[in-house]
Amino acid sequence: MKDNFANIISAVGEDLERDGLKDTPERAAKAFQFLTRGYTQDIDEVVNGAIFESDNDEMVLVKDIEVYSLCEHHLLPFIGKCHVAYLPQGKVVGLSKIARIVDMYARRLQIQENMTKQIAETIMEVTGAKGVGVVLEAKHLCMMMRGVEKQNSMMTTSMMLGAFREGHATRSEFLTLIR
Repeated sequence: MKDNFANIISAVGEDLERDGLKDTPERAAKAFQFLTRGYTQDIDEVVNGAIFESDNDEMVLVKDIEVYSLCEHHLLPFIGKCHVAYLPQGKVVGLSKIARIVDMYARRLQIQENMTKQIAETIMEVTGAKGVGVVLEAKHLCMMMRGVEKQNSMMTTSMMLGAFREGHATRSEFLTLIR
C-alpha cells in the first residue's frame, strides 16, 4: 500500500523527496489501514459475549453515534451521526457494542444506504430484538469538495425492521426521541 501511495503522489506531480512528503506514503498507508479496519473485524469479536439477559421490553436507544466512513465511489469521507434503537426480547447488548457495530461497518468502503441496512440487520441478529430502527445522517465530502460542491447538503437514510416497520407508534416514538 505504501508503494501505491507513493505512485499516486508522484502521479499528481509531487516530488517524493520533498521534506514534507518523505514519509507520507507510509503515513498514508497506515491511515488508510486504520480507516478501513472494519474489514479485519467480525461481529463475534466486536460483541465479545456482551449479551445479557433482561426482562426489559421497552425501547433502548443510542443516539448521536459519530460516523466516519469512506465512500466507495471516490474514497472520500462522509461524516455524520447514527441513531440506533431496538426493542429487547429477553436480551440486551452492552451499550458500547452498539457504537462498535456502527464503527465496524463505517470503517469499510461504503455507501450510506448499505451501511444503514447492515447496522440494522446486525443489531437485530445479535439481540434477537422485536424490532430495530436505524437513522444515519451524514455529509459527504464527495459532494462538498467536488462535483456539485454543495456545502450544506445532508443525506439521511433509515432502516426499520420488525416492530419499527410494522408499528406506527414504535416508529413515531423512535423518530421523536432522535429529534
